[in-house]
Order: sequence, then C-alpha cells, then structure tokens
Amino acid sequence: MARHRTPSLARLPLLALLLVGCATPPPGMERGAELFETCQPCHGANGEGTPDIQAPAIAGLPQWYIEAQLTSFQQGWRGKHADDLPGLRMRPMAVTLNREGDVPSVAQYVAALAAIFPASTLHGNAGAGAAQYEQVCVTCHGADGRGNELLRAPPILQLHDWYLVQELQNFRVGARGANPADTWGVTMRANTVVMSDQAMQDVIAYVQTLR
Repeated sequence: MARHRTPSLARLPLLALLLVGCATPPPGMERGAELFETCQPCHGANGEGTPDIQAPAIAGLPQWYIEAQLTSFQQGWRGKHADDLPGLRMRPMAVTLNREGDVPSVAQYVAALAAIFPASTLHGNAGAGAAQYEQVCVTCHGADGRGNELLRAPPILQLHDWYLVQELQNFRVGARGANPADTWGVTMRANTVVMSDQAMQDVIAYVQTLR
C-alpha cells in the first residue's frame, strides 16, 4: 500500500523562492513602473527632474540612451569622481537594478513619459555659441539637436541647460569620458577639454534656441 508522502522541509525554502519569483512582474512597462518608484524622489513623479538637488529631467529621453547611462553608472564609468556629487548619488541607485530586464524595463518606462522642455536658466551668448556648435557639436548631435543613436549622441533639446553645462564640465575634468572602455564618452571628452566655462554656457544657450 502506497504511503502518503509529505514534502520534506528541505524543499520548502526552494518552493518559497519559486513563489516569490512568480510574484515579480515580468520585464516591461509594468516592471519599469515599479522600478521607477525609487527614481521619483529625485527625478520627480513625471521625470521632470529636481534642480535643487541637481537631478535632471529624464522624461521622454530615448530608451537606448537611458539604458546606456544606467550601464555607465553600473560599470563605474560615471558616478565615481569626487567632483561629481550628483553622479556619486546616482550610482548606488543604478547598481540596485540587478535583475535581468531591470535596466531595459525602467528605461522603456522613462522613454514613454511625456517629454518635458525645462525653462532656460543660464544667460550665455547664443550667437557665439552657434559658431561653437557648428564646429564641434553638430556632427554628432545634429543641426536640430535631436541626436544620433548610431553615434550614441542623445537629443539635448529637452535637458536642463544647467545639467548640460554641468556634464560638459564633468567631461572636461575627467568625471566622465576618462575610462577607455567608455568609447563614446572618450569621444565627447575630447571635445570639451579646451572649452572655457563661458564657451560652455554660450553653446548651451544656442542649444536652447533649437527648440
């Protein structure tokens, strides 16, 4: 006569893990929305950013760009330099996206948010910036500032002007683009090492006119 066998206690933890795994939303928009909750305290409920803590608007940026930047933080190409305090704050958050599909899921969700075009806050010389943009920036970011995925150059029209200047300065000091593995960052840094603070403000003032 066959005996009724009860599950061994040794199998119960495995069963519990399987049940927990089933409760995790699959990769995609639903998972991205869940993950984005940890981003909201800095980047805002709609991805509009929080200038007071130097967290930029990210709503509507391309999925490929969001993925690339999260990967850059995870790899340590960004967020390790002592002069980049916002990056130092961002990197630990990026590292928590450690499940398969986390990065593309949250990037997909952010990309689907309505793009925001923050008001200008700087007072550079757009006329002088136009010449600089035509000489250095247009090849990758385009005459319209909409970027080029093949060259890994993001659209820059919807980013805060202060954030753009901040990142140009980060490239110049080596807080970004200093790691040889960061191919596109290295390229970007080469274009900023000779730029003065005023030149940076001028070129970003011109970018604002492209909207």
